[in-house]
Amino acid sequence: MTATALLPALTAKVRSTAHRTPRTCVCAPEAVLADRDDATVVRHGDTVAKAHAPGTDPTELAARLKVAATLHGTLLPPLDETAIPLHGRLVTLWEAGTPVDRDDPDAAPWEATATLLARLHATPAAELPHALPDMRGPRKAALAMTRMRAAGPHPAALPVERAWATLPGWARAEAPAPLPGLLCHGDLHLGQLIRTSAGHWLLIDVDDLGLGDPAWDLARPAAWYACGLLPADEWTRFLTAYRAARGPALPADGTDPWPALDVPARALTTQTAALAVAKSVREHRPLDEIERALVDACDRMSALPPELAPTSTK
Repeated sequence: MTATALLPALTAKVRSTAHRTPRTCVCAPEAVLADRDDATVVRHGDTVAKAHAPGTDPTELAARLKVAATLHGTLLPPLDETAIPLHGRLVTLWEAGTPVDRDDPDAAPWEATATLLARLHATPAAELPHALPDMRGPRKAALAMTRMRAAGPHPAALPVERAWATLPGWARAEAPAPLPGLLCHGDLHLGQLIRTSAGHWLLIDVDDLGLGDPAWDLARPAAWYACGLLPADEWTRFLTAYRAARGPALPADGTDPWPALDVPARALTTQTAALAVAKSVREHRPLDEIERALVDACDRMSALPPELAPTSTK
């Protein structure tokens, strides 16, 4: 079934779910929140329907939904723990919320983000309602490299490839992570939070949820900071809040966080740069200022070996 046929079907599904009892609809028109290769998301009223990526493993998604339904106050729970097949895609239903305001960076909820992550990471795997697969962060980084290579030649691809080659196998999805597997989000950024109608921030998007190195969830803001894209005060707020909430990804004694963060931050920088290069090729345009900063960071990284990662959590 084509993506063109999926969107009307998904819209009809979210409308019927939003109005669980017969009544006249006075909601605003449906809003398409995302329509990408890996996800189509539509909102109607107080309900969001998400069509997951083609080829999503139904067993793995079911396990992730069960965990989301259990971790109240950390993950947004699904309205139904069972994904619905729709036109060849798996669809899940969620409460709508208010996303982070991209136009007001000063109001970014760094403390709430860090606290939610610490709480997620500290959840004992043995207490989860269902066994989980590995978190998909390294796999997504590898997929980004595949997309860059498939897009075609670009002069910026070479420093990205060199930075990728310096990473250990686990960060390239070629080997298990060396640390004990803790519960991780797997794709953390500010777009993965919403404020609920009750006023609470919660993490959303369970597609990459799983067990792995929790430092991966801190890696994107760490990479932004290292590339000069995140101000030092915001990075400090994030780190301070994570440590105050006793997040296990960092040393508990307040020592230098970079031995734990360096490899994941390098991987996320490389992943983001690879996607930027692929987009540049696809759109037949030069890299913009932010994209160039990411590629320049890859160039610097390739000249310096990664810091040694810790061998156990603190």
